Amino acid sequence: MIRAWLDLPPAGIFAVLFILYFGMTLLLAAMTFCRPLKKPVQSLNGVVAPFFSGIAILFALLTGFLANDVAVRGRLAYSAVHTEAGELRNVHTLSVASASDMRTIRAALKTYVNSVVAEEWPAMDDMRSSPNTAAAYDNLLHEVSVPSIAKDSGQAVHSALLTATVRAGTARNDRLALAGDHTNDLKWLVVIVLGLLTQVGIALAHLEKPRAFLASLSVFACAAIVALGIIALQEYPFDGTFQISPDPIKALLTLSD
Repeated sequence: MIRAWLDLPPAGIFAVLFILYFGMTLLLAAMTFCRPLKKPVQSLNGVVAPFFSGIAILFALLTGFLANDVAVRGRLAYSAVHTEAGELRNVHTLSVASASDMRTIRAALKTYVNSVVAEEWPAMDDMRSSPNTAAAYDNLLHEVSVPSIAKDSGQAVHSALLTATVRAGTARNDRLALAGDHTNDLKWLVVIVLGLLTQVGIALAHLEKPRAFLASLSVFACAAIVALGIIALQEYPFDGTFQISPDPIKALLTLSD
């Protein structure tokens, strides 16, 4: 349910929040000021305003924690992509600067980059990897691991090539782990429910004042929609409006063979 909502376009994400929170406002207003529930609900009059502050604080804290988790994941994803691109560029540079012929390494590198951009990046939208990309990386690592490289170009060059390739693979694993992470789904559910309960608390504090009742619930609904909507747009770093671009890796395709 949460995943389906987060996969919606921006307008859909905000529309669902609008319907949810303003729908709750109208529902509470109908229960409070219309028959047949008016009398039982009005009998709860006397709840003081500080009553709902505890729920509001929980809502604010969990929203802050959720926003921090989303921001950290975005930074880690950005770092993983640029680290992978940088290490792959190092492999290319070393293969060009080496005294021995390393055209097979550059060909394997270009095949891997093509597979990342054309196959694996779209697959990450579905929280999965690409078997072809994994095979392309294995082939690149195989080409870099050929023992004759150390003999022809020196042990230092061979070690640097291996280190850069392994680091690129590690960065790829980090990228895939971040793309497939959906551990925040339960946090989203808790935050949304706490927002609705905060509206209930606000309503209980304004049972005798219809205009203040509607005004306070409407202001809170607007605030919740804006905050949760903007956070939701950044939930998945490789999908949506603020997705991380594959351009740093794609740029490697322009390097000479």
